[in-house]
Amino acid sequence: MGTTQLETVPEPKYWHLKTVLGEALDSDFSVGEILPNERELAARFGVARATLRQALEQLELEGRLQRRRGVGTTVAPPRMGVDVSTTQHQWPGAGEDAWQPVDCAPVVPPAAVARLLDQDTGAGETVHGVRRLRMTHSQAVAAEMLYIPSGSVPELTAIDAPSGPARARSVLRELQRLSLEGQDRAVELGSARADDAKELDRLPGAPVLVVTTRYISGGRTVAVSVATYRADTCRLTFGDAGDLQIAS
Repeated sequence: MGTTQLETVPEPKYWHLKTVLGEALDSDFSVGEILPNERELAARFGVARATLRQALEQLELEGRLQRRRGVGTTVAPPRMGVDVSTTQHQWPGAGEDAWQPVDCAPVVPPAAVARLLDQDTGAGETVHGVRRLRMTHSQAVAAEMLYIPSGSVPELTAIDAPSGPARARSVLRELQRLSLEGQDRAVELGSARADDAKELDRLPGAPVLVVTTRYISGGRTVAVSVATYRADTCRLTFGDAGDLQIAS
């Protein structure tokens, strides 16, 4: 990775440096390789460390780099494609589901989720909160909270497993007894909340992709999923069904 003259470039220095570094990642480094430290990189390119940090942060946002605690900055693997098309017509936990159940506990859904579930947002009514993680290469790339009202799983009892992964699996099994009539999804850019950031090994406020899914049975919403994907490791795909809708 050689030096470059940045002073005569009209675009911001950090942006040009990002381009130069990106080309070097393709030609000089392999996936998982650790980059030289900031001091060495800044000296090599003749830029201030603040400029270098801006370039590195942009490359991290674009999924080219990963900053790992206790390791340093490494070259990231290609982003994992996640199919979010509504042609996936199945319940959570059914079929070739890539999610791992972590816990299940009573929770009060956020107001936006309560509205999707047709609940009174001020009533404080609890639902089953199923927490799941999606793993790839032993790393969590997404965290999900499934909000399932008690009325959607009326045969569920608390005898066998009051909480934990076993309880989560029991809730999902009961949910799968219903006939799935449809589902819709919304995708938006968000910031990692503290609980998601901890599970995804990100800093709170880091950019994430938030996918909200509403599951419909019997003409009503019986469950809502809010899945948070690492923006640096995931790219969302929509299949070929032409079901992407843009709301303004």
